[in-house]
Amino acid sequence: MTNQQNVAVLDVKSRGLRSLLPPSSLPAAKSFSPTDLKMLLKKRFETEKGGAKINAWVDSMRASSPTRVRSTDSTDDKSSWIVQHPSALSMFEQIMAASKGKRIVMFLDYDGTLSPIVEDPDRAFMSGEMRAAVRDVARYFPTAIVTGRCRDKVYSFVKLSGLYYAGSHGMDIRGPSKCCKYKKGNNNGVLFQPASEFLPMIDEVYKALVEKTRSIGGAKVENNKFCVSVHFRCVDEKSWAALAEQVRSVLNQYPKLKLTQGRKVLEIRPTIKWDKGRALEFLLEALGYANSDDVLPIYIGDDRTDEDAFKVLRDRGQGFGILVSKEPKETNASYSLQEPSEVKEFLRRLVDWKKYSQGGAAP
Repeated sequence: MTNQQNVAVLDVKSRGLRSLLPPSSLPAAKSFSPTDLKMLLKKRFETEKGGAKINAWVDSMRASSPTRVRSTDSTDDKSSWIVQHPSALSMFEQIMAASKGKRIVMFLDYDGTLSPIVEDPDRAFMSGEMRAAVRDVARYFPTAIVTGRCRDKVYSFVKLSGLYYAGSHGMDIRGPSKCCKYKKGNNNGVLFQPASEFLPMIDEVYKALVEKTRSIGGAKVENNKFCVSVHFRCVDEKSWAALAEQVRSVLNQYPKLKLTQGRKVLEIRPTIKWDKGRALEFLLEALGYANSDDVLPIYIGDDRTDEDAFKVLRDRGQGFGILVSKEPKETNASYSLQEPSEVKEFLRRLVDWKKYSQGGAAP
């Protein structure tokens, strides 16, 4: 009889001894070819990389948008920030002085600027007073709504025909109705849709994300035509990583799409070089002000995506960005307003300045 030495086999799952077995009873070790090893290492790398990406997304989700300025003394920090980005209301006369001899063109974000931020994005209604203020501004100045939302959705909120509407972060731009003297473009008013080829892909991603996020309470997926928004404002923070993983699993299948982040929202959009800043430049060109010194663009917005437009104005050295925020945030804007009610007041003062300071009826 041949003696066999018993060996202890560690059970990784239970972290204990599974059994005492003779070597002959153990399964033979699998041999891996160089190709197998390469594939295993690649899979492990992708898993680790995916985990790191999810962690980065969650960190960014916590930071909100734009990134808040961090400081050990919030009072001193806020005072310092206000000095650098003073209220557009308190600096109204200086802003108007800079417009002397120039044509003011107004650019307005929607959510958080013209309407309050709400839990249900389908109920982000603007007040009647705000609508009246925007309508009056559009009587005197070319005015555009530049938003990440679907253009048709925002139009259903605003309900004003005399404006430019740039939806899906400027990937869907339509001009005013025929009665407006600023109208340019073709007969149906559409000026520019640089991502039309992505429409079927965006629709696929929307349907996939609706299915993938169904189990995550509070998540809402919105089809904004040229981009897809995944709102997580009502999602428990403990579920953010799971939500980010579901979004990543879908996005990985579409290399021609990219992820960007806004205020409590993950946004999937085409990789084309187009954003709210490019939309601003396009609209200035459509209005005949591409290379003009006789224009003063003013852009008001509250979100990280509006920073692209603020940066364009800063780089041009022409016009002003106004950030809507109660908290100090890193921004390329020159001025600040605290909330939509202050935006409404600014717009009203702009109309009054035009009517009374320059003594005119609407042009």
